[in-house]
Amino acid sequence: MAATRSSEFGDLVQIKKQLISIIAQCKERGLVHSVKWASELAFSLDPLPLNEIPAAPELTEEDARDLDALCLAKSYFDLKEYDRAAYFLRGCRSQKAYFLYMYSRYLSGEKKKDDETVDSLGPLEKGQVRNEALRELRVELSKRHSAGELDGFALYLYGVVLRKLDLLKEAVEIFVAATHALPLHWGSWLELCNLITNIEMLKSLSLPDCWVRDFFMAHMYTELQMIKEALQKYQSLMEAGFAKSTYIISQIAVAYHNIRDIDQALYLFNELREQDPFRIENMDTFSNLLYVRSMKPELSYLAHNLVEIDKYRVETCCVIGNYYSLRSQHEKAALYFQRALKLNPRCLGAWTLMGHEYMEMKNTSAAIQAYRHAIEVNKRDYRAWYGLGQTYEILKMPFYSLYYYRKAHQLRPNDSRMLVALGECYEKLSQQVEAKKCYWRAYSVGDVERMALLKLAKLHEQLNESDDAAQCYIIYIQDIFSCGEQLEHAEVSTALRYLGQYYFKNKLYDEASLCAQRCCDYNDAREEGKALLRQISAVREQGEPSSTDLSLPCVFNPLPNNTTPVRRVSPLDLSSVTP
Repeated sequence: MAATRSSEFGDLVQIKKQLISIIAQCKERGLVHSVKWASELAFSLDPLPLNEIPAAPELTEEDARDLDALCLAKSYFDLKEYDRAAYFLRGCRSQKAYFLYMYSRYLSGEKKKDDETVDSLGPLEKGQVRNEALRELRVELSKRHSAGELDGFALYLYGVVLRKLDLLKEAVEIFVAATHALPLHWGSWLELCNLITNIEMLKSLSLPDCWVRDFFMAHMYTELQMIKEALQKYQSLMEAGFAKSTYIISQIAVAYHNIRDIDQALYLFNELREQDPFRIENMDTFSNLLYVRSMKPELSYLAHNLVEIDKYRVETCCVIGNYYSLRSQHEKAALYFQRALKLNPRCLGAWTLMGHEYMEMKNTSAAIQAYRHAIEVNKRDYRAWYGLGQTYEILKMPFYSLYYYRKAHQLRPNDSRMLVALGECYEKLSQQVEAKKCYWRAYSVGDVERMALLKLAKLHEQLNESDDAAQCYIIYIQDIFSCGEQLEHAEVSTALRYLGQYYFKNKLYDEASLCAQRCCDYNDAREEGKALLRQISAVREQGEPSSTDLSLPCVFNPLPNNTTPVRRVSPLDLSSVTP
């Protein structure tokens, strides 16, 4: 099928025709997920007039000969009687019948594998049972491939078989060939997404020049945590004519979730639910956002709503698991994540969330196993690497922690949480210089938890680097006040206490007095604040003048490589800060 390139998506009528055509082809072959993707896109475009609707392709001689067998087999296939469907297709010659014959055999093997594992094993052992049909299918498809007899759909199936047999390099080659043979089949692109591990690998692939490629690149950027590029791509797709697409809205919401822009992501998910109230996909991601914000009533409503729609869906189980986790019922939460994994052992989110629950229950060995399974499913899942780092930290094994935190940091180089965790590990391993670099970098990229400067200040304090510690505390307090966070923030008093003493030692009595007065606003620092004020009064009564020597100009000073780059700032003018 011709799929002309259109960077500007100028001819939306042509794209709509192509979508209608691929929907029909995928329907005939039982590729339901690709049908759904193409149908959602087609629905977002304006309807075609009657004379523009594409006609069904003409049947070949082989198609006509296999027509009755194909109709019969497809009816059995739709009823999930895969062996029966394959039996009636075994002598057919047409491409369509051959694909359905091989696909029925593949799905029969998958069904038997699932039936074998559901009752006998817990989800943690589920990955060890294999689909027995895979090796035979590979041999047969390989022969046909060598003879050049596989069409785009059969190439897609061959790629899936290779991926299931862990022959990943060969699978990538076949999926690329499948996208060239049939650019409009989304299934091939999506399988390729799951096998690309980094941007270099993505750039090295020779992909067809087709409008579907833009959707693939946007999806790939999201997966590789290149969110800025992903959002730009989705924005241009919406401007090109896909503004009503629920698929694109959901992808943008997921992208905002990945960069922790929680307000924007929540807004988009709520909009999505208004447009598509019975939607279940991505609702587990929505529930993660509600969980982070501790929105119990909303999470409870979402869980009840999804149970009414379909309680045996993976996403529903994950949402219920999150609901119980928020209520600190961790055993129940783990049970629902296990249920999700019985429904789909390749559900990445469920493995990671189950690891978190085992951590809460102090079951570190089960947590490690769950996180490792998540990494098996997707090596790009930074949450699983980060979870492993945390688990080994609890087990007091900092070298192991460091390895896993580094992996998480490579996947999320601009996530301050990974950098703070790395800094803590380096501190435990007495690598203070590395720790300082990590804390400063965490502050520079935008510290979401506002802990990096505090930890950096405390580290300088331990190393008796009082000037650097004071500067970090100053920036920390300015940041806390400027962002309007509550003054009850636990560590502000620590910073004020230190700065009060620091200014007092340096004979800056006015600044010390300001810090001491501010200490009196906090219960845990009130007594020390009062004591410092008494000391300052005593010194002033003796007539000792304030020093004017200490200069902290408001610039970045160039520092040698072995120290942390600390912003030089003037003594803190607390009088301008309003609580």
